[in-house]
Amino acid sequence: MGPPAAFVIKNNHPSEFCLKSLTLRNFPGGLIHFVCNSWVYPSNRYRSDRVFFSNKAYLPSDTPELIKELIEEELKTLRGNEKEGELKEWDRVYDYAYYNDLGAPDKGPDSARPVFGGSPEFPYPRRGKTGRKPTKSDPKTESRLPLLDLSIYVPRDEQFSPVKFSEFLTSTLKSVTQVLAPEIVAVFDKTINEFDSFEDVYNLYDSGIKHGNGHTDSKLRDVMPPEMFREISRNNKKGILKFPLPAVIKENRSAWRTDEEFAREMLAGLNPVVICRLQEFPPKSNLDFTKYGNQHSSIREEQIKPYMNGLSVQEALEQNKLYLLDHHDTLMPYLTRINLTSTKTYATRTILFLQEDGTLKPLAIELSVPNEQGDSHGSVSKVFTPAEEGPEGGIWQLAKAYVAVNDSGYHGLISHWLMTHAVIEPFVIASNRQLSVVHPIYKLLQPHFRDTMTINALARHVLIGANGVMEKTLFPRQYTMELSCSVYKKWVFTDQALPKDLLKRGVAVEDRSSDNGVKLLIEDYPFAVDGLEIWSAIKTWVTEYCSFYYKDDNTVQTDTEIQSWWTELRTKGHGDKQHESWWPTLQTLDDLIETCTTIIWIASCLHAAVNFGQYPYAGFHPNRPTVSRRLMPEPGTAEYAELTENPDLAFLKTITPQLQTLLGIAIIETLSMHLTDEIYLGQRDSMNWTADVEPLEAFKRFGKSLELIEKNIIGRNNDIRFKNRTGPVNVPYTLLYPNTTDFTRKGGLTGKGIPNSISI
Repeated sequence: MGPPAAFVIKNNHPSEFCLKSLTLRNFPGGLIHFVCNSWVYPSNRYRSDRVFFSNKAYLPSDTPELIKELIEEELKTLRGNEKEGELKEWDRVYDYAYYNDLGAPDKGPDSARPVFGGSPEFPYPRRGKTGRKPTKSDPKTESRLPLLDLSIYVPRDEQFSPVKFSEFLTSTLKSVTQVLAPEIVAVFDKTINEFDSFEDVYNLYDSGIKHGNGHTDSKLRDVMPPEMFREISRNNKKGILKFPLPAVIKENRSAWRTDEEFAREMLAGLNPVVICRLQEFPPKSNLDFTKYGNQHSSIREEQIKPYMNGLSVQEALEQNKLYLLDHHDTLMPYLTRINLTSTKTYATRTILFLQEDGTLKPLAIELSVPNEQGDSHGSVSKVFTPAEEGPEGGIWQLAKAYVAVNDSGYHGLISHWLMTHAVIEPFVIASNRQLSVVHPIYKLLQPHFRDTMTINALARHVLIGANGVMEKTLFPRQYTMELSCSVYKKWVFTDQALPKDLLKRGVAVEDRSSDNGVKLLIEDYPFAVDGLEIWSAIKTWVTEYCSFYYKDDNTVQTDTEIQSWWTELRTKGHGDKQHESWWPTLQTLDDLIETCTTIIWIASCLHAAVNFGQYPYAGFHPNRPTVSRRLMPEPGTAEYAELTENPDLAFLKTITPQLQTLLGIAIIETLSMHLTDEIYLGQRDSMNWTADVEPLEAFKRFGKSLELIEKNIIGRNNDIRFKNRTGPVNVPYTLLYPNTTDFTRKGGLTGKGIPNSISI
């Protein structure tokens, strides 16, 4: 008789409890640990016993016969056997569904939205199933809960801890209810919802906005728990809406307006994953000519040559000096419809020049709209070049604002939501359905899935649904999710590996002599420099871990759980992409290592890079406006006269208005926070997560490598040679600072730290 490998527990109490762990003593070989971290409901809620396994990892071929049947029964329970009806909090079912819960057609056609996923027109990753009833108006659309009812089904073990949920909810409600308070809305109604000057904007952080809150308090008291209401009231007892000072204006309140900072944020801001190298001039469009006509760029060499330090365009191309921020093809197919809403904007292209000191400077901005005769007639474009004085200076600032509007929308919808939150959820579901808790790959990946299903469910409920926060605050309005579907059509999982992403964007070239196989063409590219170091550390850790369990390719091929996991992930989780030829076959150890490294990179580093910089950079909305409300003023118009006389007022009247600004700031303040239960890359919530000594030692080495990277990042930030590390605004690049050494659990708007998972 060997040591216990599993135990069964029954809860005869009427309430559930959270079982953290069990440790058995006085066995040969030492302690036996069972890491549980699971909510156990009363036994009458379950059809089968609750079973927990020891922390010993097994491949399917090595699993003791004694527990094989228990493992299979556990996996059947988690799969749910296609259980019908609405899932309840005690159900432990992981299953797939389309994004068919974003619309509310029973409220009218303006609140209806398409089903995203399951069609060639709107392909999308799958979400977690809830099983709610369909709406009365459309049987394909799942009904939604009331806005303040947050009891969306997510398997209980995937939900926020009670402490985190209270902390998150209090922070969110405190911010959003202040902004949506009738008293606040009334204030803005009186001022026509405009900022009259930059002083008005600065007052959001300096003195705040006073408002009475009696009506709001009475409403909130009716809809939330008493302890939560008391916390909100305590934090808002002075009736003042005030936000923390964003990092981008802490040191200097005008540096954000410089061309250098505008360009630097493409390398070190909150969306450093889009810029690419310009490899042909003028930039070409890949849109279908028969549908959209000529969409190629109208920028000409004579327009940019005066700013290229004496080089011709051909010379600059050959020397890898020209770069491009291109949102043209993504937005142009939607622009006619978008501009029929309150949004008035452009599809933009920005060409930049790499200078000798490693910084970028913008050479030209192209603003394009569809031809009034129809989309098939191509685009109508205007090109703007740098200027500082007079009306031209005001126009140049507006041109940069239109670029920022495009980039802000792309960041929120694509770089952040789609490319991290949405694409990872199928991995969470497939892992729980096909990998047993004793499987080594489950143990490797599970920390990187923590809380993701919950934050995604809350996002569907509050952020991305019809008339939700994203539609209210981002320029595509009701077309936000359709736009992200169009980008998902081009999504390639293997390209999410950082070295391949950099190669695809042309900002790096192959270099077999380097650790990552690439060489950066922009030496001072903070996101890429820090990211490559961390990618290398993750891959080393994953290689050591996987190589301990898989001795050769055959071990991968004969692992029934890993093959079922990969098949389901492709055919169900990302079912709309299942026939793509780029999927790895997962027949080799190298494939497994690269796949797991990429999953960990997306869930930890990529998400950190595009999430936690939101408030530091976009908390001051003129730096990252999310909406433009009118097009570029034409000479001879009243708007042009206003631009000439008061360029600041013209700027503020063009970008996001007051109430939308406050709602957006309130949301990103919460989303940019590290909560107090954060577990960072290189950390685990239990020291006993595995019984295998070699993986534990490898994990310690991983932590040490991340600590060294922390020191390297601090060193680079203090090195005056690297101007892009801090820029004119003097904000050091710390979004990829691992924070592995921080166990304080303080949280807050720190602007640094890589959580293990997409947990906010």
